[in-house]
Amino acid sequence: MQTSSRLLLASLALLSTSAAFAQSSVTIYGRVNTSVERQKVGDVSSTVMQNNASRIGFRGVEDLGGGLKAGFVLESGFNSDTGTSDGRGFFARQSEVNLSGNFGELRLGRWTAPSYFATADYISMHNHDTGTSADAFYAYVMNDVATNSNGVSYKTPTFGGFNIEAGTGLYEKNSKYGNKNIYDVAANYEAGPLALGAGYTKFDQADQYAIRGLYKIGSQFLVGAYVQRSKNWGFDQVTALNGAGSRTAYRLSGAYLLGASEFHLNVGRAGKMKNISESQALQYTLGYNYNLSKRTKVYAFYTKVDNKDGASYMSGAAGQDFSSFAVGIRHNF
Repeated sequence: MQTSSRLLLASLALLSTSAAFAQSSVTIYGRVNTSVERQKVGDVSSTVMQNNASRIGFRGVEDLGGGLKAGFVLESGFNSDTGTSDGRGFFARQSEVNLSGNFGELRLGRWTAPSYFATADYISMHNHDTGTSADAFYAYVMNDVATNSNGVSYKTPTFGGFNIEAGTGLYEKNSKYGNKNIYDVAANYEAGPLALGAGYTKFDQADQYAIRGLYKIGSQFLVGAYVQRSKNWGFDQVTALNGAGSRTAYRLSGAYLLGASEFHLNVGRAGKMKNISESQALQYTLGYNYNLSKRTKVYAFYTKVDNKDGASYMSGAAGQDFSSFAVGIRHNF
């Protein structure tokens, strides 16, 4: 009788453990995106292998019952051309724990600012706003802070296609950030073929706000655009807090989808910063993607940043243009 009871208890324990596992899941995901490019900075040309924001991540969720779920995301960037870390830390791309339910979602940790995803990233249809054809002009209001370390955010449930996420990055008495918190708000709306977004970020004397629209014309055409107004943002983190003044930037993008083929065109313009002379620039990209499957594509693009008015976007040298012709492979897993 005693042996039977022990067997019964062991069986119940095994069943309860299996039930717990059935309510939890962990997914490994990532992207390997690599291109071979002929790049030109000013009058100097070079042939390079280029990593385009390759990454690997772990995403988990546990169903707590009653509509309540706990989850986490850990994501690391790596250089696909050399196999090394991207140098930002092991899980510097994203590191968060979250709790979600009918009330919305609460997040704690580090992530890229939701205002960016609501605006600039949303219309980056060609190569996911990565690598040398990435948007050169979107103002992050200091790159290090825009990826919100020490972040706390709340996202509302989606009502009628509309939701808002608002959060802050805690400075933790860190003199690097001037003892200032960062604040970020993102809003998204989708209804049929129309998708709208808006984002706002504030950090000390610097801020940015942007609006975005994307429209699907039938099943083959996509057109999108965003406009951003930024203040006290510059080419580097020092300029960002030292009175660069206000600037307007915009980008227009379009895509034509034909079977497995995608044809892309986008044009961006950075206006003059109020207190930095000769700071305006133009960027355009022409791209072609061929989808071998839902996860794998081959692509080619040509991108150019025109800095003839004295800016240094992408080139790192005032007045020097940047261009690249690239062919690449991207695989998602």
